[in-house]
Amino acid sequence: MTSPDSLARFERNLGFLLTTCVLVSATTLAVGLVGFLISPENSLSASLLRAGLFTLMATPVLRVVLSVVEYARMRDWFFVVTTLVVLTQLTITFVLALTRR
Repeated sequence: MTSPDSLARFERNLGFLLTTCVLVSATTLAVGLVGFLISPENSLSASLLRAGLFTLMATPVLRVVLSVVEYARMRDWFFVVTTLVVLTQLTITFVLALTRR
């Protein structure tokens, strides 16, 4: 059903996504933290810290979205459905968390 080339592409894309998200998050958090230590009243620092945390928290969700796309490309429908169930659960949890603030 899935070829070794498809799996290799999937792993390569997944590795790129995870590496990029973690690097962006770490850089944003580091710059925001340095800015906060220099000037705690700076709103840019707070925004950078929030953006870094948001990026870090969004990384697993992006991984699930990428998995759905890649499994659909490979026509592995069992994993497409399974991953869509996980994505649905993540979405419901996110919406409930926002509405119960």
